[in-house]
Amino acid sequence: MMRRVVLIVTVLACANGGPRTPFDGAVALADVERQVAFGPRVPNTDGHRQTGDWILERLRATVDSVHVQAWNHVTRGGDTLALRNLIGRFRPDATDRVLYIAHWDTRPLADNEDNLGARTRPIAGANDGGSGVAILLGVARVLAATAPSVGVDLLFVDGEDYGDWSDAERQDVLIGSQYFAANLPAGYQPLYAVVWDMVGDADLEIRQEAYSVNRAPEVVERVWRVAEDLGYGRVFRSQVGLGIVDDHIPLLDAGLRAIAVIDFSYGPSNSYWHTHQDTLDRVSAASLQIVGDLAVTLVQ
Repeated sequence: MMRRVVLIVTVLACANGGPRTPFDGAVALADVERQVAFGPRVPNTDGHRQTGDWILERLRATVDSVHVQAWNHVTRGGDTLALRNLIGRFRPDATDRVLYIAHWDTRPLADNEDNLGARTRPIAGANDGGSGVAILLGVARVLAATAPSVGVDLLFVDGEDYGDWSDAERQDVLIGSQYFAANLPAGYQPLYAVVWDMVGDADLEIRQEAYSVNRAPEVVERVWRVAEDLGYGRVFRSQVGLGIVDDHIPLLDAGLRAIAVIDFSYGPSNSYWHTHQDTLDRVSAASLQIVGDLAVTLVQ
């Protein structure tokens, strides 16, 4: 069944005329594979440390400047997490800027598993974590060869998926984006910001996220218009979907014009989300190509 889904999406991309930009979906998929090979990217684990070092290595080979925000976060349970936000910048002196965000950590619990015994093990995070990172790294490769028309900041946030999502105070989730929002550079006001999350699903279908529509409608309109112009309207649906608490929320609260681009129909009834079904075979190079084409076009 999965082979059939991948084939359908691949045929869709080809029917739309193939890649629109030098973004390489196959290389992006290899970047997802590399992240999964590190193991779960849960803070304070070897897989987490190695992944962060690997992202920094890729950034230093492509972007104009690199910055690391490192801090310790004490959880509600009293654990201390060593966290890092990783930031790559193109044209750092440009006044007009666009901010792209993805989280690079993965969930320590598979809390949506039907099997209670399997819930205590961390997820692989191929799509939830891996795909967004792959998009940002792919954008960096393109912009290293052809400079963007505006300044571009690529923000890899840490600790997004660590804690209890039912906690209204969000003490141990969205940690990296909350830290970034609380420590913005003086006068930092990008034209807009886009969170790319869970965008590699082989059966890709992205609706407009409700908080984004309500709080930054002009950014949503811009992104979906460009997707339509690229011929990707069958993937980027114009209907408003669920309201998802994601990394754009702390940025919106800090006054930035931020939206989330997220496919929240991951598997039948979203059944792969926060489970051990979030694996490499659920991610498609064709889907990454579509999203990567859009991300590149927005800044070129």
